[in-house]
Amino acid sequence: MDAQLTSNEINLARETLHDFDPAQHALNNLEKHNGKLQRSFEDLWAEKNGPPPTKERKSLWEVTLKVLRQELCGDEGFRGQLSEYTKNPGSTPLLTGLIVSLVGVAATHGLPLDPAIATIVVLYILKIGLNIFCEYTEPTAEAA
Repeated sequence: MDAQLTSNEINLARETLHDFDPAQHALNNLEKHNGKLQRSFEDLWAEKNGPPPTKERKSLWEVTLKVLRQELCGDEGFRGQLSEYTKNPGSTPLLTGLIVSLVGVAATHGLPLDPAIATIVVLYILKIGLNIFCEYTEPTAEAA
């Protein structure tokens, strides 16, 4: 599922995360790519980890989301944090906490996400919603 943030959504995130430098870097990248979350993720990943091998069968974005889906969808702590943020959108501590929490969950499972990359993933989950992330975006057996 391709998701894209509008200029207004990017500006709101920029205001909310005004003191969090990694998020500002991610938002600048999003702006550069016209709000395209997948493209920004790939760009930030290459910046941090080098370009992925060119003989990939699956996109790095899709594989990362699959791994995160397995870890996040059953994580009541992350679900709770996300629920708190959706009740109070615009809360800097809650949004920053979601990003930091995602970095921690990913690291625990061997997935190297820096805070800028995690910002993109959190914004994606917020854009489409956790239930859609956990159910709808999961590849079907035919697509896998």
